[in-house]
Amino acid sequence: MKVVLVAKETSFTRFVTEAQDARTLELLDAKSPAVARLQSTHDEHVATVEVLRGWLSKQPLDVLELQGNGDLELPSDAELVVTVGGDGTFLATSRRLGRDVPVLGINSAPSSSVGFFCAGDKFNATELLCRAVEGTLGATQLARMKVVHNGVVRTKRVLNEALFCHASPAATTRYVLTLRSGTGREIASEEQKSSGIWVGPPAGSTAALRSAGGRILPLEARRLQFVVREPYQREGERIQLRKRVLDARSAVEIISKTRRGRLFLDGEPADPVELGDDLQFSLSDEPLTVLGLDGR
Repeated sequence: MKVVLVAKETSFTRFVTEAQDARTLELLDAKSPAVARLQSTHDEHVATVEVLRGWLSKQPLDVLELQGNGDLELPSDAELVVTVGGDGTFLATSRRLGRDVPVLGINSAPSSSVGFFCAGDKFNATELLCRAVEGTLGATQLARMKVVHNGVVRTKRVLNEALFCHASPAATTRYVLTLRSGTGREIASEEQKSSGIWVGPPAGSTAALRSAGGRILPLEARRLQFVVREPYQREGERIQLRKRVLDARSAVEIISKTRRGRLFLDGEPADPVELGDDLQFSLSDEPLTVLGLDGR
């Protein structure tokens, strides 16, 4: 069995051990609260990785260890992927996975890291990994979102959310929002001004969408949701398409009226969106298989 272990690179490794970043070192020497947890978080992460390495080294498995970064390339013959970090590492890895390769998330530093998609931590990691290898760990199919930019498929693997907004966080985002049926028929349309708009599948509904006023959706649901951020409304008027949960066949379309727009996908660096660009969001035909999320 080919198992790929994807371990995050900690900030301590990146800025202290490798880069010897002068500002970071200065703050560490001064015991600044800005870096107070840098060392302890690193140590916690390393301890978790060592636990997993120790267990894997004793198993009759073909193990490949990779560092979780933006240039991650997963082998095509991987049968199980294990992420060691938090949700950031999990999301970065998930974008490289099709529907047939299961992924198990281990939160390596729970004291400082968010791990919603992670099934466990250092204390139960080997038990979970053993069950994953045996095929007895429960699997959950999470819907992902397809994003089409000017008629070209940008990705089919958005797990959390997409954000369309102006390049400047303080500037107004202008666009035409249209909801469409599975046949492309227009359901509703509205020209809006706001701070931007979130769109995402159920897995992301507990994060930014919830904070913006959206609903928490069942993890395994096949639905799509959008929430407009801080909509501008003239006195006496009320925005009609403020937020909504759509069925599996419906889609969200955004026509940009913003010259310097940006599209963020799962928090990654943004794609530029220009005046007149067409963005379409719908459920993908590539769900993600996640292990150990039973009962969420």
